[in-house]
Amino acid sequence: MKNNKKEFCKGIGFLIGFAVWTIMIQITDVKPVGVNGTCIGFASVNVWFHSLTGVHMTIYTITDWLGLVPIMICLIFGIVGLTQLVKRKSIFKVDKDIVLLGFYYVTVIFAYLIFEMIPINYRPILIGGFMEASYPSSTTLLVLSVMPTLKFQIDRRSNHPIFHKVITGFVVLFSAFMVIGRLLAGVHWCTDIIGSVLLSVGLFYLYRFSVYFVEQKNSERSQEAD
Repeated sequence: MKNNKKEFCKGIGFLIGFAVWTIMIQITDVKPVGVNGTCIGFASVNVWFHSLTGVHMTIYTITDWLGLVPIMICLIFGIVGLTQLVKRKSIFKVDKDIVLLGFYYVTVIFAYLIFEMIPINYRPILIGGFMEASYPSSTTLLVLSVMPTLKFQIDRRSNHPIFHKVITGFVVLFSAFMVIGRLLAGVHWCTDIIGSVLLSVGLFYLYRFSVYFVEQKNSERSQEAD
């Protein structure tokens, strides 16, 4: 129960941090330094960091294509859930953590769509000649929301310690590479990346809380039935 509360508090804490960060971006050091004179919050820091890294379209392209990796992971878990549904012939018999994972992925997509429809700021450069919403970084959000679920599910479903270490190493190295890559590519303001980290970590903690909470309730019902 204490662990559940910690997971919940961490999740809410990071989401509150994301909300506060989003507000601060719109009211702190806002200047028309973006493409076509668009206003950017934390302008001094963002412009300084962007001038420091420059623009590297090769890194942008690589990280863009590698964004397919978390999408493939989503599809794999989707197939796992669908297979269980077909075999067990009831959504209620599908593993609860897989069902919750589906809802979690939908929530991540919904969060992405919201900020696509309501841009907080725009990228520091044009992409294909067009202005694109920049906050939060969608690739960073996808990677940091999905990759931890791979480790979480493997830890729950595999008893092989070496396999656990391999997956953990892959998740950490891949996530770090993608976050650093998006920072160095120069296609986002640094505040976009920070926003994505806060949002994705908050959502993941709430996903873990929901899994533990449902399992705890199921365990309590089983004990009462006995």
